Amino acid sequence: MPKPHIHADADVKRWKGKREDYQPIHDFMDSTKSAFSDNRHRCILHNIWAVNNILPKIFGDTIINSDGREVSVRDIGEYHLNDDFRGRFIPNLSDYLENLEMKDWMNNGMGDPPSSNIKIEKFRQEKTERLLKDIIKD
Repeated sequence: MPKPHIHADADVKRWKGKREDYQPIHDFMDSTKSAFSDNRHRCILHNIWAVNNILPKIFGDTIINSDGREVSVRDIGEYHLNDDFRGRFIPNLSDYLENLEMKDWMNNGMGDPPSSNIKIEKFRQEKTERLLKDIIKD
């Protein structure tokens, strides 16, 4: 699993320029690692939908590298995916989602809330209890 700077170095070999020309794109694509540290983080930005729809909105359709060469942001993203998936395939968002287990909360908030909500609810409850204690004291 290449790190962002390894992807950027590969881009320098492909299109010339400097690592810094490509680094922000690869940093962004791998930024989801900070939210979820195993390879499931890839479901968010490691798919052709994200490459075609998200990257250009953030970085533009092309960048001009430090050698003055225009490089497609989509091509940079596709090569990132190609490297990460060992040249075997480039997944679409549907490839991830069709393997996602449907939970009740995904259906308009039905059933139990997602696990991330547990800490928020606990914090709200403790805050409410502290406020009530303060009101009762006064």
